[in-house]
Formats: sequence, C-alpha cells, structure tokens
Amino acid sequence: MQHLVDKLLKNKTLTKEEFVQLIAGRNPETSEYLFKNARMVREKIYGKDIYIRGLIELTNYCKNDCYYCGIRHANKNVSRYRLKKEQVLACCEQGYRLGFRTFVLQGGEDPYYNVNRMTDIIRSIKQRFPDCAITLSLGENTYETYEAYRKAGADRYLLRHETANPLHYAKLHPSIMSSENRKRCLYDLKRLGFQVGSGFMVGSPFQTVEHLAEDLLFLAELNPHMVGIGPFISHHETPFANEKSGTLELTLFMLAILRLMFPSLLIPSTTALGTIDPFGREQGILSGANVVMPNLSPLDVREKYMIYDNKIATGLESSEYLHMLKEQMRKIGYEVVVARGDYKKQ
Repeated sequence: MQHLVDKLLKNKTLTKEEFVQLIAGRNPETSEYLFKNARMVREKIYGKDIYIRGLIELTNYCKNDCYYCGIRHANKNVSRYRLKKEQVLACCEQGYRLGFRTFVLQGGEDPYYNVNRMTDIIRSIKQRFPDCAITLSLGENTYETYEAYRKAGADRYLLRHETANPLHYAKLHPSIMSSENRKRCLYDLKRLGFQVGSGFMVGSPFQTVEHLAEDLLFLAELNPHMVGIGPFISHHETPFANEKSGTLELTLFMLAILRLMFPSLLIPSTTALGTIDPFGREQGILSGANVVMPNLSPLDVREKYMIYDNKIATGLESSEYLHMLKEQMRKIGYEVVVARGDYKKQ
C-alpha cells in the first residue's frame, strides 16, 4: 500500500478505486508511513505551529432532525438555550485575553438568529476585536443570508457535507434535507469569498469504504480551506442510539490522507477524537492536524450542547485549561501560537 501513499504524495489525489484499495487495505505499517508523510507535509507549510480557535456554542435549538444529532428538533429531553449578544461578546473578551484570535460561532439551525440578529453580533465582534477572524458554523442558508454575513465581517464558514453520496445522505437525514442543497451552500460560500470548511463523519451508519472514497473526491473538487472530520459517536436520544461508533484508527488514517491531498489545509484535531480516546487529540496532531478548538462557551451551557454522548465539556476541552493543552502539545513537539491562523496558499 505504500506505493499508493507515494502516488498520493506526488499527485495529491487518487482514483476512486485506488482510494478504496488504500483505505480497505491499510495496515499498521502503511498507517505509520502515511502519518510520517502527513507530518512532513504539514510542517513544510505550517512548521510546528498549532492554531487555536475559541469555540462559542451559540444555541442548541435546531429546526432539523438529523438522525445522528443529539440536539435534533425531535429530542424533547434537551435543556435548550440561546446566548445573548452580550454573552457572546463576554466569551470573546475572555478568549482574547487568553490569546485567541479566531472565534467560532457554532449552533443548530435556529431561526431565532435571523439575518439582523446575526449581522449585529458579527459587526459587534469585529468592532471590538478588529484583529480577529470570525468563523461561523450555523448550517444551511440562502446565498443572500451568507452574503449578509460576509458583508458584516465574517471570514470563514464551516459546513460539513457529512457524506458526499446522496443515497447515504438520505439514510442519515429526513427527506426535507438533501445532499444537493448542502453542496450548493458550500459552493455559494466559496463564491462569496469565505474561507470554507467542509468535512464528514467516519464510521457513520451504513457507510462503506466507497462512500469514504467519494468524500475524498468531492473534497478534491470543492478544494476547501478547512476540513473537519471526526468519528461518528451515537447519542442515546436519536434513531441511531444503538449504532456502533466510528473508530479512532480509521479517522486518523483519513485525516492523514487529507493532509497529503491538501498540504495547506487547516485541519482540526476534533473534540470527538478526544472523546473516544484520552490521547485522541494529540494523535490527531501527529496524523497531520494543525488546529484545536477549546471551548469558550459559558460553563453553564457547555453540557447542553450535547450533539453526541459523553462529549467533552470540561478538562482540556475548556479554555480554562488552555495551559495544560499547551503543555500537551509541547510534549509531542508542537507549539500553540497566538495568531488568526489563516489558510496559507502554496
């Protein structure tokens, strides 16, 4: 399989059949060879720097009923909340003092945060912290809404495509949602000049190796600035409560493939990695990731944003333990830096 890693390193892509062969035929030796090359590629562009993003979980209301998500509309056992603008600004204030220069506003698709409310929040953050980047992760919307966010000062937008295969997508979402519309949103965001992030779940129900290969080929076509992937982790209040979770091993393998495909990519070592393995976040970095996103949300809402079971809400996931996170990164040879951490064009 090492010859396929070499080919990927040289050409930045493979055929669908070759991706399937590489993923399905992986073994410890191939994985180590892949990880070694992924580290080499990311260090060539980003050195040993790890960028931090301050995550602010704006709302856990959501109008959608995605079958895998704990804050889905149909889950009546969620303690719902919405942050006020003043709370968001207080989170940013705290984060700025700690050295964060990117704030990520993430939430369910909550109609309460209409264009006027969101653009007011975006402008207020930009006015108070002009040297910071604003990333939004608020789901699907119209071109006009995204355009308003961009004009208000939003720099980046994260929207995972979850799975590029339309039939697989339909098994994970209600019929009112479509893979076609989600992809439309991603291309709209690119047209508007956002730094765009996408991504997919690893090990989601009904997923095949062919689906993973299709995810990689879709991303090659989209050419995003960021990709976030994480293992599927079930939530007890969803239709997938009894489904098996994805594995750390396959997630790390896919992460390293992405680094070889997109040398300049901003790749987070996600909360989900740290949830399924105590050393998961560090292993993500050692597989080619270069971003971590500690939580700046108010302490009293962190456990309410439970999109999957056992999500980390304290410890190294919280901003108060940033010094411990820095120390863990140093132990594996990397350095958390104070910077916006923008995408570096080659």
